[in-house]
Amino acid sequence: MASGYTGERRVHLEALAEQLPAHGLVSRMVGGEDPVLWVWHPRTGRQTIVFATPSGHGWQFLWSPGGQCPVADLERAATALRDALDQGRPG
Repeated sequence: MASGYTGERRVHLEALAEQLPAHGLVSRMVGGEDPVLWVWHPRTGRQTIVFATPSGHGWQFLWSPGGQCPVADLERAATALRDALDQGRPG
């Protein structure tokens, strides 16, 4: 059963997904009624799942390992994701 936040969560994740190609990242919405954003760096092969969740300070994006950013700062979130997935690249 979907939570009451599904629609808002999807809007935030879709907004982030629109920013990612400019940062060299690919994404896909997965999870059906409980959406999350799968993000992949084509050059490094590294990937993560991004969650959007309400918190005491408004909505936040969360991803592994330890990433987080307010949903209101899409550019910062996209840059942080690129940097996290760019680490450890081959060669």
